[in-house]
Amino acid sequence: MSTGHKILLVLHIASVVVAFAPASAHPLLSRQYGEDGPQALQRFSQLAARNGQRVYAPALLLAGLFGLAMVIESDFIDFGQTWVWLAVVVWIALRVIVTGVILPGERKLGAGEASAGKRVELGGMVSTVLFIVMLYLMIWQPGT
Repeated sequence: MSTGHKILLVLHIASVVVAFAPASAHPLLSRQYGEDGPQALQRFSQLAARNGQRVYAPALLLAGLFGLAMVIESDFIDFGQTWVWLAVVVWIALRVIVTGVILPGERKLGAGEASAGKRVELGGMVSTVLFIVMLYLMIWQPGT
């Protein structure tokens, strides 16, 4: 494995960690803030939406781009491998869920629309399942 590939791998993994940090932290924080009342939950949702747009969504984009760069740079990975193109499909689905469901839902929660909480929760569950599928693809690499 070349030095360039190792650098891309580190950047890929680091951006994945940043992108998925809220998947584990936000449900817990939402419950804790919710116990402090609707205003506290609304403020948390405002911050979550802002961070999602500025930090987590860009990190998810970078995770995919670094992954694609690893495929392009690699001598042993190519787009013809089943796990690679499936990973691209899952990454696109994750981007759609995050930018089309979770972030708008968090913005609505931040604006005081409590009913958006179910949308955010569902989006979080779907993205978590997709993340687990992605881990499976990356670790077991079916179709190689």
